[in-house]
Amino acid sequence: MIVKSDTLTARGRRTRAALLEAGREAFEEQGYDAVRVDDVCARAGVSHGTFYTYFDSKESLFGEVAGAVVGEMFAASMVGPAVPDDPYARVEAANRLYLRAWAANSRLVRMLEHAATTDDRFGRLLLELREVFVRRGAEGLRRLQEQGLADRDLDPRLTAIMLGGMVEHFAHVWLDLGERADEAVAVDHLTRLWARAIGLTHASTPRPGGQNREERGEA
Repeated sequence: MIVKSDTLTARGRRTRAALLEAGREAFEEQGYDAVRVDDVCARAGVSHGTFYTYFDSKESLFGEVAGAVVGEMFAASMVGPAVPDDPYARVEAANRLYLRAWAANSRLVRMLEHAATTDDRFGRLLLELREVFVRRGAEGLRRLQEQGLADRDLDPRLTAIMLGGMVEHFAHVWLDLGERADEAVAVDHLTRLWARAIGLTHASTPRPGGQNREERGEA
């Protein structure tokens, strides 16, 4: 019988966390197909039977590991209050943070994508995990549209999917496949492409005094 997380003792939570950490290390080092339950148990220092107290299969362990990784990427790419309240600057910061989060976790994300091609469970999981990024992007675009800073004719959700896909694919080509690019240049290009796609420019963002540069007659 699988013990539910919300009923675990303190010791049980530690054992489960150790299995998750051991699983993550094993998947990153060996790849999904090569990992066996016994490998994870050996790393975690638990018996084979103990593993099945917390997870019913290698697949369920990998699903939780992948979910945790995407959650970490989501948190790591959040733009905090330290970034100026300027839409362009915040898009730029989000792109930079996402590239760095991808660099730290790309192997497991790609592993999940590969598993999704042969197992519908992972395909559904991948869509669920990506949804958090899509929702955040759509909500951000919707706010800009309401402020008159972005093209109102764009569908927020579709736009978030398409532009998010652009950033994700570039991250893969750059960080996984070895395309040469300076981080600052890459972030600048991604941000300009993203901003132009939604009709957002430096000049269209709010300025001190509530006027845009054009409205004040500035070049």
